Amino acid sequence: MGTTTIRVDTATHSRLLELSRATGASLIETVRDATEALSRQRFAHQVAAELDELRQNPRAWEAYLAEADDTSVSDGIG
Repeated sequence: MGTTTIRVDTATHSRLLELSRATGASLIETVRDATEALSRQRFAHQVAAELDELRQNPRAWEAYLAEADDTSVSDGIG
């Protein structure tokens, strides 16, 4: 995997270094982890917004719940 240079302000660089040192990870690993965390956070916010919008339409929400119920898979516990 190749690398590239990115510019960040000194405060952000300091915070990244602190995070790296606290976990024993490299700076590259820390930036990679931060990028993944931000990506997951944005995805979660998008899903929450879409569910909120769906809840505004009672018919659509009921259809969603029915479909979720029909397609659910048991976890095998209990």
